[in-house]
Formats: sequence, structure tokens, C-alpha cells
Amino acid sequence: MKNKIALISFVVAILFISSTVVYKKHYKLVDGYMLVQNESRRNETTQWELVWEDDFNKGALDTNRWSRIDLFTSPKWQTPIDKWRSATGWNRYITSTNNEVVTFDKDNIYLRGIVNNDTINGDPRPMLTGGIYSWKKFAFQYGRIEIKAKLDAAYGSWPAIWMMSEKDIYPNQHNGEMDIMEKLNHDAFAYQTTHNHYTITLKQETPKKFNTGKIDTSGYNIYSVSWYPDKLVYAINGIETITYPKVPGAGTYQWPFDQPFYLMIDQQLEGSWPGKVTNPKELPINMVVDWVRLYQ
Repeated sequence: MKNKIALISFVVAILFISSTVVYKKHYKLVDGYMLVQNESRRNETTQWELVWEDDFNKGALDTNRWSRIDLFTSPKWQTPIDKWRSATGWNRYITSTNNEVVTFDKDNIYLRGIVNNDTINGDPRPMLTGGIYSWKKFAFQYGRIEIKAKLDAAYGSWPAIWMMSEKDIYPNQHNGEMDIMEKLNHDAFAYQTTHNHYTITLKQETPKKFNTGKIDTSGYNIYSVSWYPDKLVYAINGIETITYPKVPGAGTYQWPFDQPFYLMIDQQLEGSWPGKVTNPKELPINMVVDWVRLYQ
């Protein structure tokens, strides 16, 4: 009887070890923080495995994985404080020093857009926004990234969830961007877009680079992109909006998506796309993020 129990225990142990080894072979860890998926796991029939998540339920930012974005101090966008007006794009009002623009409850992180009530003694900008990014702390190559978020509406609002290349390995060209979610003003839909040198500099419109998907404006929605070695598949609440394929022979201008990317989640205000904040009484607004999950 003891021998039979021992044999069963041995078999169970072997099965556990085998399943663990298979799980770990889904990806390799590069430079201690980048999860690079095995390229053989490349199609929809492969079962996805959850390899990382952040539920934002600790009441504070996990600084091992995230940094707050700042116009004046973030290395990738550093701008002198007296030159803030020259930052006309998404990062015009983003700050890491104001504690009102990144807050927490027991289940969520709140990335906020607020009126700045002290432009004399502190930050000179009339509005401030909050955002986080995983640059140099967490990146991945291939897999499905999902983000569950709820978005307030206001004229001039521009919340976004997007990914940029971690290393920029291709010189003198755009190294790619995946816009998993962008929402403007009071729209009841969100944009999902692929950018690269092919679309930005060469102005190529085929294959189609973006589409929109309907969202629940009163609640949470799940935004995702499934990243394969030969295509990007975007979805909102599990409903596909667009597939952006790798074009044979087009090279890295069209497909720079063979390198690790990091994640950005930020509340934005104003810019050429959403326009001005025309009703300041709509502020403050919240971009509430419940969780981020990566499957490979």
C-alpha cells in the first residue's frame, strides 16, 4: 500500500513539474524585466496563460513595475519648465509631483485631469494630469495585453492606453506604436490604432491602421491587443475591431513589432485632436483602471 501511495505521489510530482516547465517555456526573461514570448506560440489556437498582472489594490504604485510620467523630469520627454507651452501634444499637462492626479482606492488606480489652483507658487500650467508607464521596468514581446478601465467624459479629454518600443532598435525610423485605447471628449467609442514609419512618414494607408469600437460610457470596458509575430489584433470587450498584418517584403518600416514594448496609461487633456477644455466645470475627471493583465 505504501509503495502504491509513493508511486502516485511520484507521478503527481512529475506532472506538476512538467506543467511548470511548459508554463515557463512560454517566454524567456531578458535583462531581468522583459518577457519575450516563444515565437512558436503564434496563433489563435494556442491557449493563453496569464504571466503577469497588476490589480492596483495595494493603495500605492508598484514602483518595481511603474513610474509616474512627468513633462519636466521623465527622460524621454524632458522639457524645461519655462518651455511647457511648446509641449502641444499628449504630455502638455502631465505631472509626477502633484498627488491629486494619481490616487488609489482599495481596488483601482485613478489617473485624473484637474484644474491647477496654484499656478503662481508651483506648477505654472493651468491644468494637470496623471499617467504611469513601465519603461525600463516592465516590457514584453508578443502576447495579449488587457486593461480594464472606466473613463469620465469632458470636452478636451483624451485618455489613452498605448505601447512604445523599449529599445528603439531601428535607427532613423519610427520604431512603432500600438494605441490600445484613445477616447475623445464625450464620444461613445474608442480608437485603436497602429503607428509606424510606414504610416507616419511614408503616409501609407494600406493596410488600414485604425478602427473604432463601441464602449459603455457609464462603466468599465476591457481594451486589448493580441500581438503575434505576424499581426496585431485589437479588441474592445472581446469584440475585434481591427487586425493589422505584417506585410511581406515591407521590412521594418512597416513591421518594427519584433522587439519588446512597454506600456503607458495616462489621462490627457487638450491637444490638436480632442481640442480645448471648453467647460472647466467638467473637471476633475477620472480614468479609473481596475487591472492590467498580460497573457502569453
